[in-house]
Amino acid sequence: MTGNQILGDSQNQIFANFGKRFFAWMMAQSSSTYDKIVSDVYDGLRLRKRSLFASLQGNVLEIGPGTGSNLPYYPKDIHWIGIEPNPHMHSYLQKQAEKLSLNIDLRIGNSEWLDAQDNSIDTVVSTLVLCSVPNIDYTLQAILRVLKPGGRFLFIEHVAAPQGSLLRQLQSKVSPIWKVIGDGCHPDRETWKALENAGFASVNYEQFDAQLPIVSPHIIGIATK
Repeated sequence: MTGNQILGDSQNQIFANFGKRFFAWMMAQSSSTYDKIVSDVYDGLRLRKRSLFASLQGNVLEIGPGTGSNLPYYPKDIHWIGIEPNPHMHSYLQKQAEKLSLNIDLRIGNSEWLDAQDNSIDTVVSTLVLCSVPNIDYTLQAILRVLKPGGRFLFIEHVAAPQGSLLRQLQSKVSPIWKVIGDGCHPDRETWKALENAGFASVNYEQFDAQLPIVSPHIIGIATK
């Protein structure tokens, strides 16, 4: 390897690290704002989150918890495990947990390698994460692996607009740059198809329009192992 190659690799690592640090900061600033905007235009997404998470118990694993925007909605008596691959998110998560007096179990890993034993988790949670995982099929298989029989996967995700629509065309055109600025986010991912084909015993969801630019279509639901 030449000196120029080493220098180039080092510069790429610095740029990638800066990007992750900036994305963590941006998420910390915008997560509550996102909830408020979507809540205002869609009959209270916060109420839907509260309803979706109200019956959680036992071991709850959240994939990509980011800066902890979901923590206020969780019951106090669960054992919460977070798998957050971006280390720059961790300090924001810890601060949010301390603010809420929650004990959290924060682990290193990624969506395709979940640091949890097989059949050990009662519920897996994902909100606005499946859009950005490198391989959604591998991620869903990892979720199935760690869930107990009868365990549930709760999700809220933005998804691709209908084929042939103007919004879908726009999503496809902006996708390359969107993935760069959105930490790998795919605005045109057909997430519902992956969920239906993953091998869950049942998948139930509903779609709603968040009236946001580019990522307006959302789905919310439960998949059961």
